[in-house]
Amino acid sequence: MSDLLLLGLIGGLTLLLLLTLLAFARYSGLLAGVAVSAGSPPFRNVTVAYKFHVGPYSETGRLFTESCSVCPRLRSIAVYYDNPHMVPPEKCRCAVGSILSEGEEAPSSELIQLYQKFGFKVFSFPAPSHVVTATFPYTTALSIWLAARRVHPALDAYIKERKLCAHPRLEIYQRDQIYFLCPLARQGDFYVPEVKATERKGRGPAEASDAQMDGTGADTLSDGSSVSLEVGPGSRETSAATLSPGVSGRSWDDSDTRSEHSYSESGASGSSFEELDLEGEGPLGEPRLSPEAEPLGAPKWPRELSTPERGEE
Repeated sequence: MSDLLLLGLIGGLTLLLLLTLLAFARYSGLLAGVAVSAGSPPFRNVTVAYKFHVGPYSETGRLFTESCSVCPRLRSIAVYYDNPHMVPPEKCRCAVGSILSEGEEAPSSELIQLYQKFGFKVFSFPAPSHVVTATFPYTTALSIWLAARRVHPALDAYIKERKLCAHPRLEIYQRDQIYFLCPLARQGDFYVPEVKATERKGRGPAEASDAQMDGTGADTLSDGSSVSLEVGPGSRETSAATLSPGVSGRSWDDSDTRSEHSYSESGASGSSFEELDLEGEGPLGEPRLSPEAEPLGAPKWPRELSTPERGEE
């Protein structure tokens, strides 16, 4: 009788544990729907403090932890420039850091100096007119793992189905939501200077000098050349945007702008956002992100990830 009682107790505890795990997974977003839409961005122009990383995205957790430890009250942001399914992990590039200010408000000099003291660089991102976006709940660390396996495939499918040129891929962590954004305009303004530096290094001296003279003596740019763009008013003040390798004479805002490193290669062609039948408000109708929000962040994509600790208010 005692053996049966013991087995029943063990079975009951096991069932209770399974139910607890299931409830935890559901609370973390296991059954949350992923709605992808296109429209106006849920944020204005932002100034960020970031560190640039080249290597597997699974190694960026320490950067989130480091940026959160400098000022826990700020939101975390990550910009991923390469598709890890198409680019070797050791060559994947991203920028991870914190949002210092949004809109017309300028970050304080003390805050900038604090981040620069810990090796962060400061850069400004504009507010593009249109983006592809999705949100996912962030309630536990498991939410990051679930978002990586549910949101990014949905974004890829949406972009490919509509043949959009949408890149790079941004993640903004605010309170209990993760915002996933893919700009459809002004993409070049989201590329930090280090990205262009790695592209120049990757081209090497041979490709760097492949502008050849045509029959009239004028220089002609090859497909591997890099073309500098004039950045108009309202764009970032730090530097000019540069085209990715493989793009000749066309801006990032043009259609069919793809390279071996760009997310735009996930689409069959580069349709303009003007061709979209923009969905309703969806997640884009939510209030603007506030600069005082709690920082949360971690890398993405289907692989084992290191998860930064959630910042405390």
